[in-house]
Amino acid sequence: MHDELLFERQFWGDCCNTFSEDQKHYVYARFMELIPRGFHFEASGKRILDIGGGPTSMLLKCMSLLEGLVVDPISYPQWTVSRYATKNIRVQVGRGEDVSEEGWDEVWIYNCLQHTDDPELIIKNALRAAPTLRLFEWIDIPPHDGHPVMLTKGLLDQWIGSEGLVCDLNESGCVGRCYANVYTQR
Repeated sequence: MHDELLFERQFWGDCCNTFSEDQKHYVYARFMELIPRGFHFEASGKRILDIGGGPTSMLLKCMSLLEGLVVDPISYPQWTVSRYATKNIRVQVGRGEDVSEEGWDEVWIYNCLQHTDDPELIIKNALRAAPTLRLFEWIDIPPHDGHPVMLTKGLLDQWIGSEGLVCDLNESGCVGRCYANVYTQR
């Protein structure tokens, strides 16, 4: 298993206490221009692919989701897969670099690209999978255990083909410089 996957598996443990990551979702959502409805996000009958969603994808917090798919390289406990199934969300164990999906309405990527081998390829795969990409990532962090890639605004803008927003955050466990981009192909 790659070091970054081992790091992530250890981070999630038994997947029972995900509060710290779940509360960050509401910050990510604001930057991803998701419409809040209380503690839910409006999916408006869309089919949404979440690359790197882990055991607690933001799709679980969606209302009116037609269909979801979470692609993540780690096999999490079966109860997390069953929980997804109750919301019409399928789980596929696989790397974002290997995603070959097409025909989705949107792709969501958040806080995962610095854990990967080839973030540029993942973005390319996402742009093929759907006309709309909603992305939130931490940037300007030098590589370290479990995070072999340093993302920058310049790289992400280049790979997406659109200029994103940069912001410094310190709220709800979200601390650091972030990049967000909601890109719709015309």
